[in-house]
Amino acid sequence: MAAHEAEVLIIDDESIVCERLKEFLESKSLYVETFTDSEKAIERLNEKQFDVVVTDYKMAGKTGMDVLLSVKENSPETQVIMITAYATIEKIRGAETVGVFEFINKPFKMSSMYKLITRAAKITRKLR
Repeated sequence: MAAHEAEVLIIDDESIVCERLKEFLESKSLYVETFTDSEKAIERLNEKQFDVVVTDYKMAGKTGMDVLLSVKENSPETQVIMITAYATIEKIRGAETVGVFEFINKPFKMSSMYKLITRAAKITRKLR
């Protein structure tokens, strides 16, 4: 597994966000899987452990909060980064109580996301 700095699952109902992040992160030698359907992403998370999950907060069907709860239940070491265009103190506090690693507002810089993911992945790997 040393071939990749981190294994990342990205969930965003906007396919362009998934595509751009995947392309950028793979260029940095990260292993990336993307989903625009949060229910399918949760199914995948039940099959495979990732170092980091990056999820949009507001999506149709299962929300980022549902994803966070599922990850913490099935793979507590996995760090979750939540992205949103609609951050409120209530949402952030709610996610923090469950154990979100970080909230990042859209639009975000790819380089900032990469740094955040590598920091989160180091924590995941220490906990495993």
